[in-house]
Amino acid sequence: RRVHGDLLIDCLGAMFSYKFSNLCGTVYRSGNLVFTPDGNSLLSPVGNRISVFDLVNNACYTLPFENRKDVSRMHLSPDGRLLLSVDEEGFALLINFPKRIVLHHFNFKAPVNDIKFSPDGRYIAVTHNRKIQVWQAPGLSCDVSPFVLHRTYTGSYDDVVSLTWSEDSRFFLAGSKDNNARLYSIHPIPGFVPVTLSGHKTKLINCFFANNMRTIYTISHDGTVIVWRWSPLEDATSVKQEISKVAGEGDSASDAVLAAGKWSLESKHYFKQQGAKVVCAELHHDRQLLVVGFSTGVFGLYETLPTFNNIHTLSISQKKIDTLCVNSTGEWLAFGSAKLGQLLVWEWQSETQILKQQGHFFDLNVVAYSPDGHNIATGGDDGKVKLWNTTSAFCFVTFTEHTGPITAASFTPQGNAVVTASLDGSVRAFDLVRYRNFRVMTSPTPVQFTSLALDPSGEIVCAGTLEPFDIFVWSLQTGKLLDILSGHEGPISSLSFSPSQPLLASGSWDKTVRVWDMFARKAKTETFQHTSDVLTVAFRPDGKELCAATLSGQLSFWNVADGILVASIEGRRDIIGGRKIEDRMTSKNSNSNKHFNSVCYSADGLCVLAGGNSKYVCIYEVPHKILLRKFQLSNNRSLDGVLDMLNSKDMTEAGPTQMIDDMEASDLDDRIDESLPGAKRGDLSSRRVRKAIRTKCVRFSPNGRAWCAASTEGLLIYSLDESLTFDPMELDIEITRENILKMSHQGEHARALVMSLRLNESPLIRAVYEHIPPAQVPLVAQSVPLPFLQRLLSFLASQVEVSVHLDLNMLWCLSLFNHHGRYLKDNSSKCITTFRALQKALTKQHTDLAKLCDENQYSLEYLCSVGQKQQQAAEEEADQVVDIEQDALFTTRTSLF
Repeated sequence: RRVHGDLLIDCLGAMFSYKFSNLCGTVYRSGNLVFTPDGNSLLSPVGNRISVFDLVNNACYTLPFENRKDVSRMHLSPDGRLLLSVDEEGFALLINFPKRIVLHHFNFKAPVNDIKFSPDGRYIAVTHNRKIQVWQAPGLSCDVSPFVLHRTYTGSYDDVVSLTWSEDSRFFLAGSKDNNARLYSIHPIPGFVPVTLSGHKTKLINCFFANNMRTIYTISHDGTVIVWRWSPLEDATSVKQEISKVAGEGDSASDAVLAAGKWSLESKHYFKQQGAKVVCAELHHDRQLLVVGFSTGVFGLYETLPTFNNIHTLSISQKKIDTLCVNSTGEWLAFGSAKLGQLLVWEWQSETQILKQQGHFFDLNVVAYSPDGHNIATGGDDGKVKLWNTTSAFCFVTFTEHTGPITAASFTPQGNAVVTASLDGSVRAFDLVRYRNFRVMTSPTPVQFTSLALDPSGEIVCAGTLEPFDIFVWSLQTGKLLDILSGHEGPISSLSFSPSQPLLASGSWDKTVRVWDMFARKAKTETFQHTSDVLTVAFRPDGKELCAATLSGQLSFWNVADGILVASIEGRRDIIGGRKIEDRMTSKNSNSNKHFNSVCYSADGLCVLAGGNSKYVCIYEVPHKILLRKFQLSNNRSLDGVLDMLNSKDMTEAGPTQMIDDMEASDLDDRIDESLPGAKRGDLSSRRVRKAIRTKCVRFSPNGRAWCAASTEGLLIYSLDESLTFDPMELDIEITRENILKMSHQGEHARALVMSLRLNESPLIRAVYEHIPPAQVPLVAQSVPLPFLQRLLSFLASQVEVSVHLDLNMLWCLSLFNHHGRYLKDNSSKCITTFRALQKALTKQHTDLAKLCDENQYSLEYLCSVGQKQQQAAEEEADQVVDIEQDALFTTRTSLF
């Protein structure tokens, strides 16, 4: 009972420590892209979150905060310390970017089309419909009113869509949909009147300063570039003198010159892309390079000086390029396409791809962890199977052989292949070594597969169908159909193999779960009856218990050996939450979406993770039928079903205001239906689709340190935040940080290590661990008490993954397994999560080291050969010295005689 209580306490502590870790499956949704000032990282808005792609270290992480709605615009201060992100309704977050914390919340009270920090970081310019507001930039301190309005600018007759600052932060350009660009000054200047630059026939996309603010480029939607040149006035001398009197010390003299002149049209240029419209444009001032993205998925790179020369043009997408940006050095170009969810970083000089990522075009349906926990496989409605690395969060391979939505996916036990089922009537196996589809399994008659399961050996593949309610069994090695299991009276919703026995569990809409003995001579089945449709089934890791989720919202737990219902959890009240804008009743009074459609056991079998068509994911403790915690996957109000209470003001005679397409959807190009040959006017009935928040699949990682959910937002990963965990053991008054460090410096390494493990502070354990001499590691490892062994192994797993002391870590692992191998083997079930975490870390180190050695094989051989030659030369030189000494000694003795 005491052992069970300790396990339960550890389980409860772990379940409450899960924190949002990363977002995969989606790389770009909408908004603009931003490079960091050093040009090595790229910020991409993904829904109401922001993902950061480290292009140098090949890693991606998601910032741990959310906007109210999808991010529409964001910008980073010139020093890279402040990040300002604004959602669709104008609600902004001011973020300390290095520390990843939110400093302030602010409401601009109107949708923001563009937002820019001034080059000196003192001001923020924001567009509000026809107005422009300039605010004083807040600092890093937490003030009561950090945003102070400096000035409001008017004069446009339509929405302002772009802003560009001058290099001295005293002027800015504003491009508007009224086909004009306007030049404004931050401070009042005598004799200066805001300049209006007219000459375009369509709306402006962007405008830029160039040539030390003596030239302005304006770019319109129809692909026209107008070059405006500054020239002095006839009576400019007197105006300059008046302005110089007002200007303070340190202000550039170019302000006076700029205000004392006029702007005139110098030339016009055209991009000459047939049938394409300009969607976005960006200018790099140092290199004088103009990058333009078109509606056809083509981008062009142009040299502005001395004339507009096309350096190269490349097609990178089948849909329009929504946004682009250039890094500080001008070497990398980043492009984003919202319709396909594509993100591309291109190095134009070498014409190579630095980064190319694309999420699923439609919703995620399934997710599966690899046995070592390194990779995650996802499948979506677009028929694609993608593999993501859990460490870097990058997609490294995509399989496109399926022609229908993916309904199930599973890795083989060896982890060298992934098997998927689809509604296109095929089950496919993909090789993860050669990255090819090596096996296709089909049925004698056309069917649609809805579920999939692999036996523990990885040789048998089973798939359930939507109709005719049968289960097909194949051999993975040969691809031959072995058997067809019949007996269900409804579509097969889920399949699961027992990890310890040759048993297959199948759940169906006929309100039954059937357990099949796969290797019996005669088909033996046992039926577990339920009160409503069975949606999903899952075996406990030891294979002795089966969990089934039904349409009524219940989780039923069956003893497989006796066929007895041992427990039941009512989850209807736990899963409910969120009211859709078209619902006439609240979620508590509604009967829809009160069920789980995916369940998964934890690695120790004590907890169950469950998710459904709701914003919540629940974790239950099975022995006591307790709800441990509910996780709300998203607070994005752009999704339907996030809010519990709706505002009655949003309801009109035509329906909810959120469903009324009041956006300009803007150009005719966005409404053209390309699926119909010869269509010119487009589909005038196209409307925005408001997605609903829901979870289609949840999975625990093999080591239990993380879990993921395939949701509307993408693949959300939650992991244990070990930096915030404080779990001391057997503390007394003598166990303090000072005493532990004192013992470590005095040479009492074993006692200091045990005391640090009892206090369980990671920095302190690391300090004691690294202070132990390698020669004493076997002796200290032998003296570690058994209750602290698992904690020390968990610490080792974390160290192996991040520490540079590779030899020391390997020595500790070897010593612990040599001295405590028998105990660890007898208690392997308790330490399974620790073993898997250690295996994952060791495998990663082995892979990285092997790759490094392979890449530098010839360099290592050369260095070894040089070292051997130097050693031989040193030995020969030493032999010569010895010979000389012996000859001298012999000569001396001869002379004496």
